[in-house]
Amino acid sequence: MILPNGVTGFYDSESKKPPQVNGKLFKQLCFEFASWNGGKVIDFNEPKYPRNFYFAKFEIHNNQFFVLLNEHYPYLAYASVVEFGNITFIDKPVSHENFSDFYKVLGKVDLEAPINQNLVVNSELNRAELEQLAYWKPETVGQIIFNYWD
Repeated sequence: MILPNGVTGFYDSESKKPPQVNGKLFKQLCFEFASWNGGKVIDFNEPKYPRNFYFAKFEIHNNQFFVLLNEHYPYLAYASVVEFGNITFIDKPVSHENFSDFYKVLGKVDLEAPINQNLVVNSELNRAELEQLAYWKPETVGQIIFNYWD
């Protein structure tokens, strides 16, 4: 996976400002997803400093889980836990999938892939992001795409 410029939410004056995803569309899709699966959205959160992602908490068939969307790129993930500094990624918890028409749905294996020098060298991350990686020392791709860095 090539990590694009600004995926972490960081950039400097020399870097292009990263794009923004459509948060209203994501919120709408979350409510549709819950309805189609006979469940409900318990909570919906927009990106808020220092978090660089949207997330919604669902309850479907007595199963609670989260759907996360990166604030800048259409990267979506599922998780069983979303806490400051602790996200536990899972694979798709229910069978109906309407997010894949709009977002790249990342699986647990992709998100838990370890960070290595090859990944960093081949990424499009800007200088500010590389400085953040050096400071925070994330261990997985998921910790870069969905982070609480300040």
